[in-house]
Amino acid sequence: QVELRESGGGLVQAGGSLRLSCGGSSSSFSTYALGWFRQAPGKEREFVAALNWNGGHTYYADSVKGRFTISRDNGKNTVYLQMNSLKPEDTAVYYCVADKVDSLIVRGDPLHWGQGTQVTVSS
Repeated sequence: QVELRESGGGLVQAGGSLRLSCGGSSSSFSTYALGWFRQAPGKEREFVAALNWNGGHTYYADSVKGRFTISRDNGKNTVYLQMNSLKPEDTAVYYCVADKVDSLIVRGDPLHWGQGTQVTVSS
């Protein structure tokens, strides 16, 4: 079992940057694949980015490729999402996720979810 807590959301102008962080409670945090999903008002939740247990493999949705970067610091039990060149359509609640299998995150079915943090991009 792993508990996840996101931070770093907020309001930013289009073209700006934000960095989301997600801390994990499990002593085996470093063995989990981690990722981020988002859900905009009136839309389905969608995959954003993921990486495997050591960060050697990363995955991105086409809509964020080249603008967002996912990374992790296993010594701090934390995963990050650096978001640059933000657009109004990036406005959503962002969720941190974890699973033992990275493909389950990419396919949209991770086991563990955080509570979410709001990101709002103004035009």
